[in-house]
Amino acid sequence: MIRLTAKYLFWLKCLFHLLALLPLGYLLWQVLTDNAGGDPVQYIIHYTGMGALNALVATLLVSPLAKGFKLGLLMQTRRLLGLYVFAYASLHILAFFSLDLLFAWSLLLQEVVKRPYILVGASAYLIVLALALTSFNRVKRKMGRRWQQLHYGVYLVALLAPIHFYWSVKSEIIEPSLYLLGLGGLLLWRMPFAKWLQRLRSKSLIARLN
Repeated sequence: MIRLTAKYLFWLKCLFHLLALLPLGYLLWQVLTDNAGGDPVQYIIHYTGMGALNALVATLLVSPLAKGFKLGLLMQTRRLLGLYVFAYASLHILAFFSLDLLFAWSLLLQEVVKRPYILVGASAYLIVLALALTSFNRVKRKMGRRWQQLHYGVYLVALLAPIHFYWSVKSEIIEPSLYLLGLGGLLLWRMPFAKWLQRLRSKSLIARLN
């Protein structure tokens, strides 16, 4: 059985930082070397959006992996990964608002009306923003039970984010469909039925061993 100690947890966090920051370095390199495709603005917007989605998937995978492999300390990486969801989502929105709309607030309102997927994405971002602002231990202690209730909002983000992605594409729907299925599966795994199924399998395995 794998054992995760505090020493290895430090290096695991370093690895997560590296894996999260390297794509940003790659994005910068692509832009500076004129390899960001025919429309660099859309390339940056899409790239940062995918970064937020991937960080969200990684965040939601922590809990089942920690429970499945009995790695309790792994749970301490969720805040780190969650903050990278916020970082990439912030870059995604900043790229859209600055590079595409050129900071025009009136255009932003028009886009929200014309394109509902922007409203869905903005709703997901507001939840992520709230989760990031309340992710610190001091705030957690002050909020008490309300903190956990608020942070269940990550499951709503797991629905809104892939829907935003799905609605935003015009033709290629395979990739957003995979994210919808994957994140949907992670959410189903947390439902009471999934927990009951796990207990049933455990009892069946114990019965066979006996």
